[in-house]
Amino acid sequence: MVQLIDLRYGRPRTIASYVLEGSDGPVIIETGPDSCYPRLVEGLARLGYEPAEVRRVFVTHIHLDHAGAAWHFARHGAKIYVHPLGAPHLIDPSKLWASATRIYGDQTEPLWGRAEPIAPEQVVVLEDGQTVKFGPLEIQALETPGHAPHHFAYRVGDAVFTGDVGGVRIGQGPVLPPCPPPDIHVERWRQSIARLRGLNPARLYLTHFGEYTDAWEHLDRLEAKLLEYAEWIKDKLRQGLSQEQIVPLFERMLGGDLERYGLDEEGLADYEKADPAWMSVAGLSRYWQKHHPEALR
Repeated sequence: MVQLIDLRYGRPRTIASYVLEGSDGPVIIETGPDSCYPRLVEGLARLGYEPAEVRRVFVTHIHLDHAGAAWHFARHGAKIYVHPLGAPHLIDPSKLWASATRIYGDQTEPLWGRAEPIAPEQVVVLEDGQTVKFGPLEIQALETPGHAPHHFAYRVGDAVFTGDVGGVRIGQGPVLPPCPPPDIHVERWRQSIARLRGLNPARLYLTHFGEYTDAWEHLDRLEAKLLEYAEWIKDKLRQGLSQEQIVPLFERMLGGDLERYGLDEEGLADYEKADPAWMSVAGLSRYWQKHHPEALR
């Protein structure tokens, strides 16, 4: 059974942590940020667990909203499972923290808490396609770049825990691609979506946010939005607009998309918290400028 813990990052339905039962205790997929760790502890308590009982933690990638609280469990003795490219940043998070600080400035710690180093012996590097077993529980790591080069999705039976490669979708709203800088790569993301589609999963578990059973339609819509937004940003860059000029235009377009789904002000705020518009402008702008500068001429 999969148990969802709402970490209530600023508001409900923003970041999810998932708890599964292994042979030696609970297994967590996604810890959320350090700033939400008290709510993760509360959620575990409601399920009858103490943090020290968690022996295995899987993170889809090392961005702070997915792995920022992993160090707490490592301090209790848990093993942290991660992509090879992400492991060094769990062991020494200084570059990760510096990158976050460039984006969030003096709000970094209030938003995300702290990022403490994890002892190398607590970090388990997984390879693409590798399956680890804890009694009847089997978790397979699937390399799924595009949002980040160090991204895994995790297959458990007929379900996939998608991290960010499966998009952001809240309640009855649309699925949108979260595109923060610096590593967005549209072509690789499309390949990852194709890989997930090929698994024909019965359920997708999104970190942002929750369980969905219309996997094929979900992934089709995600890919369509990724292409639509990438082309839209490219057109604005070709017009000579700066990112600062593009952001309010993108916010207006995104707001229209959300309103077409009948979302009220609360629903709009949910999406803005989980997937800020300015981050997608920055991430997709960098994608075009880095990987396809010729398309901007």
